[in-house]
Amino acid sequence: MEFVDGMVKDTFHGSNRFIAPLAITIFALVFLENFMDILPVDALPAAAKAFGVGHLRTVATADINTTVGMALGVFLLIQYVGITSKGPRVFIGEWFTAPFHGHGIWAVILAPVNFLFRVIEEAVRPLSLSMRLFGNMYAGELIFLLIACFTLGAALNQVSTYFLGAGQFIAGVIWTAFHYLIITLQAFIFMVLTIVYVGIAAEKH
Repeated sequence: MEFVDGMVKDTFHGSNRFIAPLAITIFALVFLENFMDILPVDALPAAAKAFGVGHLRTVATADINTTVGMALGVFLLIQYVGITSKGPRVFIGEWFTAPFHGHGIWAVILAPVNFLFRVIEEAVRPLSLSMRLFGNMYAGELIFLLIACFTLGAALNQVSTYFLGAGQFIAGVIWTAFHYLIITLQAFIFMVLTIVYVGIAAEKH
């Protein structure tokens, strides 16, 4: 908590005291959603089927709908912090005056270009947040499923499953250990980018 609080103080120079608790909440939420990938790949779907649920997505962050929803929440937070930190007049004015500043007739000429750049900048933020998290977690889930299918292929071809079973166990342990790093890193990146984006939104050009 002290580490995150120090990071927020270094990055965000506004007066909103909810940024550090929010950052920790985001990290914990994303980490725990990612951590569901460590559970046995068929355990929760099998349990859900016993209660009549036909399809269960175990890892929420491996679904693009979840990551886009979280990224849009961060996007709305960025706009809120920008408006409350600068005021509506300055906030809207920056859409037409940055990054290319001009005076007189140049301010009018550059306004559409500045607006276009701002739209791209704002659109890229939730896109990068959602796609990065989704891509990493979906790929991780896919690798777990491929490892789980090792012995299935052997059984279908009537080959001895002992050799592939041992390989499946070793591959599963190695990938699980590596995946601990991935799920922690992805949660940390999501949290840090949220802090950075909110800090940028609070700064005046």
